[in-house]
Amino acid sequence: GTPAAAVVFGAALGATTLSWLMSRRGRRPGLVAGYGLGVVGAALAIIGIVATSLPILLLGSLLIGFGNSANQLSRYAAADLYPPDRRATALGVVVWAATVGAVVGPNLVGPSGDVAMAIGLPHHAGPYLVPTVLVALAAVLSFVRLRPDPYDLADHHSRSADDLGTASPLAEIIRRPQVLVSIVALVIGQFVMVLIMTMTPLHMTAHGHDLGAVGLVLSAHTFGMYALSPISGRLTDRFGSAAVIYGGMAVLAVSGVLAAIAPAEDDRLLLLALFLLGWGWNLGYVAGSALLTSGVSIVERTRVQGIADGLIWSTAALASLGSGVLVASAGYATLGVLGAILVAIPAWILTVRRGALDRAAQTAG
Repeated sequence: GTPAAAVVFGAALGATTLSWLMSRRGRRPGLVAGYGLGVVGAALAIIGIVATSLPILLLGSLLIGFGNSANQLSRYAAADLYPPDRRATALGVVVWAATVGAVVGPNLVGPSGDVAMAIGLPHHAGPYLVPTVLVALAAVLSFVRLRPDPYDLADHHSRSADDLGTASPLAEIIRRPQVLVSIVALVIGQFVMVLIMTMTPLHMTAHGHDLGAVGLVLSAHTFGMYALSPISGRLTDRFGSAAVIYGGMAVLAVSGVLAAIAPAEDDRLLLLALFLLGWGWNLGYVAGSALLTSGVSIVERTRVQGIADGLIWSTAALASLGSGVLVASAGYATLGVLGAILVAIPAWILTVRRGALDRAAQTAG
């Protein structure tokens, strides 16, 4: 409910704020600050639960969003550590690492609740305990081990590619073919994925599927979202961001059609649809992030990446809210049809700007 919305809002705010800090102080201070605020947020959330204070819980949730944002921005820090022809692979590995949290996290809800009760806290404070420890560990590791700062290494790669200089106005940066295509692909991919994914569990339970079937479908979706990330990165480095974005949008379109035509009683087709939904998102996410990084100079990079991630988080919130309204008014199949239509937007822009995109890539090379 409201705390979840506060987390998303905090992530959107954190994306722009932390990127601003990174542009001035480097990746390491930005990541440490984000993770640190996440730890404070988790602690405040626990206090809010114990004190039954909604304002404290919401403040904590907002700061947890900063931690989530730092976690997502870490993919760009990984890309800074590698030359341009290996950046997508590095991005893919970082996204793949999220598989651990996505798979293990839900299974820790029960045990963490038991731990919370054992130390005198309410059971529903448990899910905040594990993130507190893990995010604190991420903050310490980032501070101690992330040396030299990835931003400095990116600066080195930029010098070798004549990529340094002064930052251009934001409007001019957004009009660049790499930046425009990547942001549209990232935003539309996120919107379509969240739009369909959010309402699928409710759609299934409303048509008699048990929690086991729902869990299996969501597990397939999670697998598609994260587990294949290294493959997505290698494909991007091998065939280029444009080709993989095309592929990602095509997979998302197929997933939308399958979700729309799947019989309500057939969880097998929904499982395939949700797996493809996750994989299509992943292809667009990894390739779009790599393309965004290649389209800007080092002095512009963190600011534009922060804006892109802020839009991604805001889009997720909009899709989550809108999906329920659409299902109530037009049915679940509408989500799939709308998703299949929307992915044509980045594909069309990519087609129209392909010549300029190829010329920019040749210039960068």
